[in-house]
Amino acid sequence: MFAPYRRVLSKPGALHFSSAGVLARLPMSMVTISIVLMLSSIYDAYGLAGRVAAAYVIAQAIGAPQIAKLVDRFGQARVMRPSLSIATVGLICLVIAATVRAHEGWLYASAVLTGLTVGSMGAMVRARWNRVVDNPRELHTAYSLESALDELVFVVGPVLATFLATSISPTAGIVVAIAAAVGGGFWFLAQRATEPASSGRLPQGERRSVMRSGGMIVIALVFMGMGTIFGATDVSTVAFAEEEHSKAWAGGILAVFALGSLISGLLYGARHWVTPLWKRFTIGVAALALGASLFFLADSLIALMLVMFVTGFAIAPTIISGNALVQELVPENRLTEGLTWVGTAIGVGFAIGTSLAGEFIDRYDAHAGFGVVVGAAVLATLIALAAIGTLRSGYRSRVYATLPAA
Repeated sequence: MFAPYRRVLSKPGALHFSSAGVLARLPMSMVTISIVLMLSSIYDAYGLAGRVAAAYVIAQAIGAPQIAKLVDRFGQARVMRPSLSIATVGLICLVIAATVRAHEGWLYASAVLTGLTVGSMGAMVRARWNRVVDNPRELHTAYSLESALDELVFVVGPVLATFLATSISPTAGIVVAIAAAVGGGFWFLAQRATEPASSGRLPQGERRSVMRSGGMIVIALVFMGMGTIFGATDVSTVAFAEEEHSKAWAGGILAVFALGSLISGLLYGARHWVTPLWKRFTIGVAALALGASLFFLADSLIALMLVMFVTGFAIAPTIISGNALVQELVPENRLTEGLTWVGTAIGVGFAIGTSLAGEFIDRYDAHAGFGVVVGAAVLATLIALAAIGTLRSGYRSRVYATLPAA
């Protein structure tokens, strides 16, 4: 099963930039939950915690696509080194503001500064694979590997963040995230041999946004719904665990969610599919919604953990298919921008999910937060089903649909 992964990782420089990318992406699974844990502990307000986390993610949603355009034009290292430095300063300011119980305006300002400048390391890692691999089959394996590594990050990150925030200090999770961002990010950017060539100044006809494509809009909307599921799940799980007097278990439960996705991602990437991408994407969204709808019924931590593990199996294949569709829908010299937009859509949804769930939890209880999960799951499925025609017409079947089964 692992032979395809060994082949792509044996490409010159692949193991090194992929490994650095894992460490650099660790903060994406730690920062939001660390903000929730830190502020809910220091300020005793889930609503505030959810809003600050949402401000961070929304700022990232605004800034990341613009940074991606600059990356495609001028190169990853030239753009991201100063940008990552500013993001690090923002996180440090957030920790300081929370520690001294500053006015919430300082929390928002620090979160927004970080979000605007942090960029999307996952998109840049995937863009490098397009330079390193030789054919679409290997690219499918590489994208599957990166999605599985994303889930590995989400297995380790929430557990680590929760342990640090509940056992050491409310601010410890963000401090470790800062170290990972700096260490992994600058290690990744130092590897110039695999960095995609910059496109320079785009011709006038190519400056239109990649989001003018109907297929890209559909993928972004569905990913936004998925992000809402993820954000509401994070906040609701922390609150549910606290109601069960086991707040320290929250990270472990969220890790189980990611573990299911990690396993399915590895299995999905180990074979090649003849089913068209648009069909696999739609089926994955429906399967995720079916599982997420069961969250509301969980009446114990064990039950919630089991439901999340099974539901997690729908996450990675759906994201892999969505990212592969993006690769088919946007010009090669704007791939970082395209991948960043759909990743950003997840971030926007995440912000909506954390904020809505936080407000519902403050008013009612954790199960009200899971109600947000169910609503987002239903909406994402309806969008995907209604837009099947758009996805099918926008998909160029020159790659995966013509590959023989392994």
